[in-house]
Amino acid sequence: MEEPFYELLGQKYPVLPDLLPLCGCGHLENLNGNVSRLNGKLSCNCSVYISSDDYHPNENSQGSQAPWTLSAIVGEAKQFPLGAERMELGLNINGLSIAKKPSRDYHSPHMHDRDAMKNGSFEVRGRKVYPGIEELDLLEGRRNKQIAIFSDEPTRNEAFDKVLLCSEQKPIDEGTISQRTMSDTSTKYAQKDQGRKPARQKTRGKTRKKKEVVDLRTLLIHCAQAVSVNNHSLASGILKSIRQHSSPSGDDTQRLAFYLADCLETRLSGTGSQINRNFIATPRNAAYILKLFHLCFTVSHYLRSSYYFSNKTILDVSKGKSQVHIIDFGICFGFQWPSLLKQFADREGGPPKLRITGIELPMPGFRPDGRKNNTQLRLVEYAGMFKVPLEYRQISSKWESISIEDLNINKGEVLVVNCINRMKNIADETISINSARNRVLHTIKMMKPKVFIHGVVNGSYNTPFFLSRFKEVMYHYASLFDMLDKTTPRDNETRLILERDIYKYEMLNVIACEGSERIERPESYKKWKVRSLRARFEQLPLNPTIVKGVQHIVRQIYHKDLFVDEEDQFLVLGWKGRIVYALSTWKPSESNNES
Repeated sequence: MEEPFYELLGQKYPVLPDLLPLCGCGHLENLNGNVSRLNGKLSCNCSVYISSDDYHPNENSQGSQAPWTLSAIVGEAKQFPLGAERMELGLNINGLSIAKKPSRDYHSPHMHDRDAMKNGSFEVRGRKVYPGIEELDLLEGRRNKQIAIFSDEPTRNEAFDKVLLCSEQKPIDEGTISQRTMSDTSTKYAQKDQGRKPARQKTRGKTRKKKEVVDLRTLLIHCAQAVSVNNHSLASGILKSIRQHSSPSGDDTQRLAFYLADCLETRLSGTGSQINRNFIATPRNAAYILKLFHLCFTVSHYLRSSYYFSNKTILDVSKGKSQVHIIDFGICFGFQWPSLLKQFADREGGPPKLRITGIELPMPGFRPDGRKNNTQLRLVEYAGMFKVPLEYRQISSKWESISIEDLNINKGEVLVVNCINRMKNIADETISINSARNRVLHTIKMMKPKVFIHGVVNGSYNTPFFLSRFKEVMYHYASLFDMLDKTTPRDNETRLILERDIYKYEMLNVIACEGSERIERPESYKKWKVRSLRARFEQLPLNPTIVKGVQHIVRQIYHKDLFVDEEDQFLVLGWKGRIVYALSTWKPSESNNES
């Protein structure tokens, strides 16, 4: 569906293979695993039971002259002040800092082929033919030499317990740390300013250099306009100006501008695909992700509220039942489930016999089920600790190709389907008229679950038009960067890694990739409602007790600008009035015809 837009613009539509998603940690690891076939599809299955004991634009393209000049744009931008300087807010949380690992330079907007060859991820030995394998992403991964990673990381330790088994109320060292450090930091700066000489006295006889102020958002939009019409000289000039006023260690606006400039430069150079693949091929272990997970849990209610909402809903629908089957689309590292295992263990009447089927998109290369082993062992260990009978199975496959027969659904068990913030990585109608999203929803409907728990990223940057997409992704991530700036010190290394390794590459995928390679495709929660109703789902009313529980957590623990509210039977989460995530529950419509 995107081809006509490119034809109108006189550009060649890029034919690109599917890639692993960037969000929800789906791209963050490349570990070991075994490949098996499931009804002709590449997938990975395992069972455990525990007893109860780019756009390389044409430099010579015509019609690329823009009705503006670089000097005019910069002059216009300087007329808009950025406002008062934001105060740094302290956050000193034990265990959040990560030792520096200067092995890879992620600040560079380009990762050169020479570095990639040394890394091993792009060392091509020659093209081979693999009979019966049609998945282009897997085939592409096999053409590139992959380093086998044998990880001896712990599947569970004190650090995992502290984060994954956190109670509904945060411990005192984390629960009140944000508010306390805000007050302490304000006092510290006030005391530091006392005793200083007045500015006039201090600078008497000297000529003070006035600090140059520019509107970075205006510059970014003008740069995106230049990129959209292939005006390399103008775009490069604006990028140079943005670089002079942005920094990965500045305030939220400067950080966002720094990474967006990287993304625009990547699109301009046409290297988005290469950088995307390099990043996906870089292994990340669970302990690394746990650090980021811990920070997100501490400063934001997005993940905590989503997991609380989902787990409480599962406990509610399975009350008094002896068998429960959870099908989790986008299980990733399985960080959601240890706390549910603990709550099942504390359930009146004892825990049920639990089955978890984790579904993930295949990773490129020889090991599409890369993180299976560690996720399996981690959940098995927690289940053993809480004496919860667990049968775990994992499938690594494209979601739209999974059939009900693959899931081994048994009669008599309470079936719950869970998908938190990962459906955005599934292709929509701009890739295929018979969209993968609709096919996945149809499969879920045919499962006839007791409840389908759906969390979505509320974003509008899924348009085929580049400039509109750029503006929307800038506004969306401006909210996330602003939230971090209000709750986390600017020199916090975990924050730097989160912004550089996660947010930047999500934005890069949206800005510098096209076609099937662009996998960050969120929709607004209102569009998801229309899509779900068309798929013949019936929306369930929110449980008032669960809603009050989420609201209590947010009021007691988190920053006052983080909010949770009810809207059109969705539980919406956001920052300063902007809805970032939305949660809802569904069931197949009783009047639906199986077609």
